[in-house]
Amino acid sequence: MNRLIKNVRLFAGAAASAALVVSAAVAVSAQAPAAQGDLAQAVGALRAIGTMRANFVQTDRNGRKLSGVLTLKRPGRIRFQYEKGVPILVVSDGSALTFIDYSVRQVQRWPIRNSPLGALLDPNRDVMKYGRLIPVDNRNVVGIEVRDKAHPEYGVITLLFVRKASAPGGLELSSWASLDSQNNRTVISLSGQQYGLAVPDSTFRFNDPRATTRR
Repeated sequence: MNRLIKNVRLFAGAAASAALVVSAAVAVSAQAPAAQGDLAQAVGALRAIGTMRANFVQTDRNGRKLSGVLTLKRPGRIRFQYEKGVPILVVSDGSALTFIDYSVRQVQRWPIRNSPLGALLDPNRDVMKYGRLIPVDNRNVVGIEVRDKAHPEYGVITLLFVRKASAPGGLELSSWASLDSQNNRTVISLSGQQYGLAVPDSTFRFNDPRATTRR
């Protein structure tokens, strides 16, 4: 279990350290018009999500897995509720991504703007400026790689979408992979996506293990 908790911490750290946009000077990738159309559609699909709930499986570079439920509410809010027995929570309240380890009463926070999850959470992020399409064998799958080439230390996030008419924007986010500067790779795979659910803001609060007050 200690190893699994470490892997969750690496996931949260990778999410916080890989900045999607640190400068407006990041240029749009020079790609064919059709490719740019797929990229624009994927960006539109992300922005079309109001609320979403899905099952997730998190896999680390050694193949170890954890599962749980992801809840998303735009703008800015996300919750990774891990399976029973894992004393970890990753949650964003709209301003910061917070990692809570209840086993050691530790709380760490990172601004959303410094997180690759900003592509999911911040409607003002222009993925077109720092993302590019990547080759995918399946024509029903769209892949986007997001990185700042001027700052490789920020890492990379790769998003995969499946074409689905009933999903917002016609594309359904199926997985993403975060790769940090230490080559720690974490993959999040989604299933059972549900959209347009009523999700109260209290979903994105957490019990602070350092105090008795609720945050």
